[in-house]
Amino acid sequence: MSDPVAADPAPQTASEDKILPAVVYALYLVGVSNGLTVVLGLILAYVSKDGAGPKMRTHYDFLIRTFWMGLAWCVIGGLLVAVGIPLSFVLVGIPPLLLGGLILSLVGVWFIVRCVIGVIYLARDEAHPRPETWLI
Repeated sequence: MSDPVAADPAPQTASEDKILPAVVYALYLVGVSNGLTVVLGLILAYVSKDGAGPKMRTHYDFLIRTFWMGLAWCVIGGLLVAVGIPLSFVLVGIPPLLLGGLILSLVGVWFIVRCVIGVIYLARDEAHPRPETWLI
């Protein structure tokens, strides 16, 4: 008589949870319009990163890096706009104002493109190939 517990079933491949990284990507994309959900996504990425498998860890690293780089460029663009507005009354501040506006616009596009590309890799069930990159 054979013991059903002792029988070794076929090994199953471990599949990593893609739901939480997808939620973080969604929070980031929604956050483009309101800003608050990006912070919630960042917190969720930091909390979930340690328990993630190797594939999903690359997505969390990518998401965390996207937030901090985007924030840094938004601060630079925002400072240029803040300096340019009062100085534009004497026409000296127009170039920093335009440059700051351009930086903020490009950061918005860059942020959306990075999130969409991350979602594509996640949908393919692939690790992000370059989570440490500055561009895309």
